[in-house]
Amino acid sequence: MELEVGSIVEGKVSGITKFGAFVALPEGKSGLVHISEVANAFVADVSEHVQMGQTVKVRILGISPEGKINLSIKRAVDNPPAERAPSFRKAPAPRREASSHQPQPLAVDPPSADQAFEDRLKKFMQESDSRIADNRIYADRNRRSRRR
Repeated sequence: MELEVGSIVEGKVSGITKFGAFVALPEGKSGLVHISEVANAFVADVSEHVQMGQTVKVRILGISPEGKINLSIKRAVDNPPAERAPSFRKAPAPRREASSHQPQPLAVDPPSADQAFEDRLKKFMQESDSRIADNRIYADRNRRSRRR
């Protein structure tokens, strides 16, 4: 069986490193599953997701001219959309009418992770601006008192 890019094969985990896992493939070859290709969620430690000697299904992502084989565990299995990693796209800005002085509430029912992040970022920026303004006022007072 010839190894081809895009094909799904089974192999055994032959080594685990901090940056991924090596998988022994058919025909005596081996490839690397990078840490970013182990699971759909954030992976801090590869050994939490795979163990030595474990049989795993992997998709062949690429084969370099030197013979290095790039593999993916997360792309070998089609997961339902609910289990996939969240996308980090910025939500579109709400439209505002020129005549309205009141901000319009967003028509989104549950707040998403992006909105929670945006809210925290907005709060941080407001506090930061407030602290910078306070520091400027304090520095201006000190400068004026030195000049007298």
